[in-house]
Amino acid sequence: MLKKAKQERLIWLDIMLTLLTLELMAYFYYGLRALVLGGACVAVSAAAEFISLRLMHRRFSADDLTCTSDALIIALMLPTVIDYKIAAIGCVFAVVVAKNIFGGRLNMIFSPAAAAYVFMLTSWRNQVLQFTQPHVHTGVLEKATGLVTSASHSFNLTGEMDATDFELLMGNFSGPAGAVSILLLAVAALILILRGDISGGAFIGTVTGTVILSYLVPMSGRIADSVKYPLVTNMVLFAAVYIVSDKRIAPRRHYYAFFYGLFIAMTSYIIVLTTAKENAIVIVALLFTPIALAFKNLEKRIDDLDAQAEAERALKEEQSAEEPAQESSPEDTDEEQIPEADSEEPPLEEEPELSEDQEEEEVTGDEE
Repeated sequence: MLKKAKQERLIWLDIMLTLLTLELMAYFYYGLRALVLGGACVAVSAAAEFISLRLMHRRFSADDLTCTSDALIIALMLPTVIDYKIAAIGCVFAVVVAKNIFGGRLNMIFSPAAAAYVFMLTSWRNQVLQFTQPHVHTGVLEKATGLVTSASHSFNLTGEMDATDFELLMGNFSGPAGAVSILLLAVAALILILRGDISGGAFIGTVTGTVILSYLVPMSGRIADSVKYPLVTNMVLFAAVYIVSDKRIAPRRHYYAFFYGLFIAMTSYIIVLTTAKENAIVIVALLFTPIALAFKNLEKRIDDLDAQAEAERALKEEQSAEEPAQESSPEDTDEEQIPEADSEEPPLEEEPELSEDQEEEEVTGDEE
C-alpha cells in the first residue's frame, strides 16, 4: 500500500512538472494573467477538496493534493482571459461533482478536468471558445478586447490553417493556452510514457486513430496537411496526454488501452468531420467512460482467473510432492523390518557334558 501511494505521488510530481512547463510557455505568449489563472484554479481546487472531504467526514491527506494537477489541466484548456469566476466554478465542479461524489481519489470514474471542461463549455460556450492572439498581453484585472476564434475553428470549417510549421510547433496560433504548444506536448508525452506516468497504449491508440482516419478521410486538400492539422488542433495532442492516457481512468493493460484510445480518436474525428465541433475529443473521452470501466472489469476477471489457475497449479505441485514422501514414510519402513526381526531364531544353548558317575546315577534313577 505504501509503495503504491509513493508511486502515485511520483506520477503526480512528474505530471505537475510538465504542466508547469506549459504554464511558462503560456506566460511567454499571454503574460502574467496566464499564471494568475493557473494559480487561482489550483487554490480553488485545493480549498474545494478540503471542504468537501470534511463535509463528507473524510480525512484530508497530502495525497489529496493531486487535485492541483487537474486544476492546472483545466486552466490550460481555457483562454487566459476567461472570467475567473467561470474557471473557479469549473474547478469546484471537477472536485466535488466529478470526483468526490463518485468515490474520490481512490475510485476515479470520470476525468475531473474533462468533466469540468464539458460543464463550462455547455454553460459558457462563448467565453470558453474566445481567445486573444498570441503575444497580446491582458492585465490581470482587465477585460479582454479583440477576441478571436481559435485556429481549430478555422480548420474545422475550411480545412486550412494560416500558420507555418514552426509556428505550429511553438504554439504561435490562437487557441487554449496549454494545448497549442505542440513541441512541448510531444516532449512531455515522451517523458511521461518512458517514466510510466501515463498509459502508453492509450496515447499511441489516440494518435494512431487520428492519423488513420485523417489519411483515409482527409479534411484538407493535401495529404500531409490532412494528417498534420488534426493532430495539432482541437486539443487532440493535449487530451491524448493528460485526459485519455490518465492512468486513473484508462485500462491498465496496453492492449485494451490502445483500443480505448483508438475508439476515442476515431469517434471524435468523425464528429469534427461531420459537425465541425471544436475540441470534440474531450467530450468523447468523457462519454467513453463506460468503455473504460468495461475494459477494467474485463481485466479484473482475467486477473481473478489467473490467480485461481495459479492457486490450482500450486496445489497440484504440493500434492505431487507429498505422494513420494508417503511411499517412503517411517511407518512403512518399520513394517518391512518386523518380519526380518521375527525370523531370526536365538542360538541354541549347548548342554554340558556329564561325567561317568553322573551318567550312572541318571540311569539308576530312571530304572527306579
